[in-house]
Amino acid sequence: MKSKLLSLLAALGLSLALPLPAQTWPSKPLRLIVPFPAGGATDILSRALSQELGKKLGQSVVVENRPGAGGTIGALAGAQAAPDGYTLLLTTSSTHSIGPSLNPKIPYNVETDFTPIVYVASSPQVILVPLSSPARTVQEFIDHARKNPGRLNYASSGNGTISNLSTENFKAMTGTFLVHIPYRGTGLSIADLVSGKVDVLFDSVVSGMPNVRDGKLRALAVTSLKRSSLVPELPAVAEVLPGFESVTWFGIYGPRGLPPEVVTRVNEAVNAALAEPELRDRFSRLGAEVTGGTPQAFATTVKAESAKWKKIINERKITAD
Repeated sequence: MKSKLLSLLAALGLSLALPLPAQTWPSKPLRLIVPFPAGGATDILSRALSQELGKKLGQSVVVENRPGAGGTIGALAGAQAAPDGYTLLLTTSSTHSIGPSLNPKIPYNVETDFTPIVYVASSPQVILVPLSSPARTVQEFIDHARKNPGRLNYASSGNGTISNLSTENFKAMTGTFLVHIPYRGTGLSIADLVSGKVDVLFDSVVSGMPNVRDGKLRALAVTSLKRSSLVPELPAVAEVLPGFESVTWFGIYGPRGLPPEVVTRVNEAVNAALAEPELRDRFSRLGAEVTGGTPQAFATTVKAESAKWKKIINERKITAD
């Protein structure tokens, strides 16, 4: 009897020593904050992921849109959430790699206010030119721009956006001078690009390639480091400019202090969800390639991306205004 009692107490002691999340998490639905409006690419991607993630965790994952201030409001809400594993944040390069360099007063610190969990996906851009352009390859466009300094222009979706920064990076690496024409979204620039009023546009695969396949524009290359399965017919810019890469990344964070066992559980569940063929296909239709990986690899990627864009923003004197 005494030995049984001691065994029972020992078992109870071990149970009490374990962190609570390891025993019971998740015991209720999770909240996935998306710092952008409903209906956008990030929102659609998050909803596709949340359905499959819920299956892997055994609890529903509810998407909560918290848009405003370029994603800052939602990102801050994620940082300030209780570190119990029930609030996660799906964010992008705009809130965690680009935003902090464009806005030094941003109300959170990317490295200290969040717990990195997993790199979900990346979305490259394509370089588009009018059919009237003499350039049919990236090298031909570079040569054309060098022969006509200041006479060519490029469109973007606004100052400080990924299309703006990508083109400025391209200019820096090629030593070319292209005049910037900001629009309120790349979609508004397409008509001017088709007519030849605009000479080049770095656009997302999703919005750009339909115009190419409809015979309205010409695509020169994709901005991922290597050729992309999304547009296998296109070469990568890096084949001409080694090291050139410009992608929008999507990743999941938790608030600071998230228990390691919860981080591991979410990371494993997301990686398992991303391995599902149906989800991979849905992401592909959204213009995103699944990535996955460890929390450490995700943190390393964000740090490198942040340093790259900070350098471009500072050197090219780019502001959000």
